[in-house]
Amino acid sequence: MRILTIGLAVAYLGLLGMSATALSDLSDIQRDALALELYLQDRKDHDEHCPQIQWEQPKLDTYKEELRSQLPEECKE
Repeated sequence: MRILTIGLAVAYLGLLGMSATALSDLSDIQRDALALELYLQDRKDHDEHCPQIQWEQPKLDTYKEELRSQLPEECKE
């Protein structure tokens, strides 16, 4: 499991530098995997870094559409 998480994190970091055009070229499964990783990371980051901030996490579909963190600005490091 740890290897998978590390692999997804490395893949995500690589995607940060991609243009919007390159992101649109992702396959459905790549987009879904990235969205799920972002969703889970946001949940973990909220619990660890800013549980005092009221935040209702958006549905996974939101992550699939936007492919970015949905945490409030006050919660981001």
